[in-house]
Amino acid sequence: MAAHFKPGDCVIYRKPKFSVHPGPHAQDIHPAPHGDSYSYWVRKFYRVIAVLAQEVVVRTRRGRQRSLAAADPALRRAHWWERLLFRQRFPPPTPA
Repeated sequence: MAAHFKPGDCVIYRKPKFSVHPGPHAQDIHPAPHGDSYSYWVRKFYRVIAVLAQEVVVRTRRGRQRSLAAADPALRRAHWWERLLFRQRFPPPTPA
């Protein structure tokens, strides 16, 4: 599964979150059984910097590095139209 990611690829990760106040980018919002909080997910826009055996190392917009499982179903490559629409939300490519 890791073979279909390459360094420089734009990827989108659906990160699950739980809180009392979902943010403006929250999607698929569900209240807790007793109404105390909400569960939802947000899209995170990353750029691949390295592909290892079982994981993908990505860079965030603010320059942080994250390690994600390559087989995670929440991680996928961005479609061409998502790269165009959300180009400001992806980190810039690394200079060669």
